Amino acid sequence: MGENNWRIESKLAQIGSMDEPVTGAVNYPIYQATAFRHPKLGQSTGFDYARTKSPTRSILEEASASLESGDAAFACSSGMAALQTVFSLFSQGDHLIVSLDLYGGTYRLLERILSRFGITASYVDTNDADALESARKPHTKAVFIETPTNPLMMITDLEAVSGWAKQHQLLTIVDNTLLTPLFQRPIELGADIVVHSATKYLGGHNDVLAGLIVTKGEELSNEMGFLHNSIGAVLSPSDSYQLMRGMKTLALRMERHESNALAIARYLKEHPQVETVYHPGLSDHPGYEIQKKQSSGNTGIFSFKVTDARYVEPVLRHLRLIAFAESLGGVESLMTYPAVQTHADIPEEIRAAVGVDDRLLRFSVGIEHVDDLIGDLAQALEAARQEVEGGSHQ
Repeated sequence: MGENNWRIESKLAQIGSMDEPVTGAVNYPIYQATAFRHPKLGQSTGFDYARTKSPTRSILEEASASLESGDAAFACSSGMAALQTVFSLFSQGDHLIVSLDLYGGTYRLLERILSRFGITASYVDTNDADALESARKPHTKAVFIETPTNPLMMITDLEAVSGWAKQHQLLTIVDNTLLTPLFQRPIELGADIVVHSATKYLGGHNDVLAGLIVTKGEELSNEMGFLHNSIGAVLSPSDSYQLMRGMKTLALRMERHESNALAIARYLKEHPQVETVYHPGLSDHPGYEIQKKQSSGNTGIFSFKVTDARYVEPVLRHLRLIAFAESLGGVESLMTYPAVQTHADIPEEIRAAVGVDDRLLRFSVGIEHVDDLIGDLAQALEAARQEVEGGSHQ
């Protein structure tokens, strides 16, 4: 069975293991060089200057394109650098339709930076066909989708929206950070571009900052290559190696992230101090059927609302195994308070309209033993209850 027919778990485990022909090293070397000799005038080894192309980064990019069923991939210095490179496709006067529930850093980039250059965005529920049509303008160029969204885990039917976008000659760009190509491959469902904050699940160990872009189509891939080289926010050789090392265990890690998160979501759903749990693997989630149709698994991140905002501070303070920290997707469990951390740059009225309020907590579930994680949550919630009830009777 040829490499193209390998299942994704095998492709992940073998990243870079067969690409060093001289020594046969099963881990591709880190080539730190920024310049490469030319054999003679007019000839090149394929590598000239590291910003344009470097050996270690090339192996990562080739593997990433294959994993996402794309034609080309571009490794960037962060997830935000990847988004900036993608959004550089657009010009003054262009308009984008964007997921309503959105990572705060993406919103900040659109509203505080790209707006300076005359690029505008409308924020809609991208699973609402009428809302999409109402938002479309003559100068609309693309639809940008998070699915699941961060932090409310809203699901978009990628096949339906990609089809609608193609009818109107719009690009479909999908942030696939939360599900990874292991569980969801948007290009196979009609998307043109996939982006990742590879810092998260792909790297998987909270120790490398990286972004990835994957494109479909020769013309689009060539244009993205031009932007990647011209902007220059490329991933270093060392970080490329570190990211590949993390990706080799992605399948194993995601299985544990998924099972842990679903078990904890079910536990919290029955907890008296929890009002709502946002997890697309729960059968009462509005996007449950779409998620099952287009994805082969679930992410390890979800959000939940406590019944009283006064619980938030003591819950975060009493956590022991789970760290109160930003980011997601690493082997260590992290709890985040979106209203003041990841989504602080989104205006309060917009946050309130979608449900990112002062009672919402986001949980990136790691690979620890699930009983220990549930135990930590249980003691933190109980400690918070005692503090709040004790204070209310004083």
